[in-house]
Amino acid sequence: MSWWILHVDMDQFIAAVEIRRRPELRGLPVVVGGSGDPTQPRQVVATASYEAREYGVHSGMPVRAAYKKCPQAIFLPSDPATYEAASTEVMDTLRSFPVVVEVWGWDECFVGAETDDPEQLAVDLRAAVQARTTLTCSVGIGDNKTRAKLATTFAKQPRSHAAPFEHASTEDGHREFDGVYRLTGANWREVMDHRPVRELWGIGSRMERNLNELGVFTIADLAAADVDVLRKRFGPKMGAWYAALGRGLGDTEVTDVPREPISRSHEETFPEDLVERADVEEQLRRIAVEVTRDVVAEGRSIQRVWVKVRFISFYTPIKSRKLPEVTQDPEVIATTALALLTKFELRRPIRLLGVRVEFAPSAQ
Repeated sequence: MSWWILHVDMDQFIAAVEIRRRPELRGLPVVVGGSGDPTQPRQVVATASYEAREYGVHSGMPVRAAYKKCPQAIFLPSDPATYEAASTEVMDTLRSFPVVVEVWGWDECFVGAETDDPEQLAVDLRAAVQARTTLTCSVGIGDNKTRAKLATTFAKQPRSHAAPFEHASTEDGHREFDGVYRLTGANWREVMDHRPVRELWGIGSRMERNLNELGVFTIADLAAADVDVLRKRFGPKMGAWYAALGRGLGDTEVTDVPREPISRSHEETFPEDLVERADVEEQLRRIAVEVTRDVVAEGRSIQRVWVKVRFISFYTPIKSRKLPEVTQDPEVIATTALALLTKFELRRPIRLLGVRVEFAPSAQ
């Protein structure tokens, strides 16, 4: 038998959990976020049902904007405890199989398994999750985590959207099932080469622009790029990582050992935009001190600090600095955060501030 990695991604998870306890909402546009009151400011959409997405509603957008796009939607408050419980149901269902489950969030995980028929295993996992929880999921199959994760995006698409890779997926003889897709080294180039680099896991709009400036537009371009050029532009570690990503390379280890947190963050959206610099500094210092005290209470030390600023335009730059030595001193973290603030052009009102701190290794 061969080692396979499956990526299990729940379908519209938060909305699906809400619909599970309110079956009368099935088929309606549902938006979950904040207090559930779309007239209230400073609230963000946590998720939207597929019906709401057809109107342009998506996670991360202001709830007020979602209301403008789809005023007939059902707006519900976020209920993290319920989503956590539903996620536990799903993960426990997966663990009932002879597999290794590595949880990555409420709605997704990697599953490692020894099998000669990964498609049948994926079908069985989907069926068990739906039977025991009434929730549905899609499953990507890969020979590493990168390909399995990307395969899930194809598994979620109707087959009419999959014409370029249906042929690739059947050449090696394996079977196709709804909600399941296989992406490996065998079909990577045919499926991925023509696609823009933005479709790769881990490449956002900013990195896409950076790669475009180097003449890298497609995944085939990235696979063929000069590694030394990438290292010079993005650093030795990240440059090599992007080169590997273009070839679909990735981690093949799946572990059920809970991942140890490597950082802690706190961010705050303010009821009214911050305009005066003194107010910005006061709030940033407070947030930095609070997050530091939380970390110290857990016995951890800090080695790097990030500051996030979101302006009223929703432009959200982030700056970071590595500390000269690890610390547990809130004053050092606050001073570093304020120093990072000087790197931002504070010409517009600010709606959100955030501080993230990276833990030093436990041995330190």
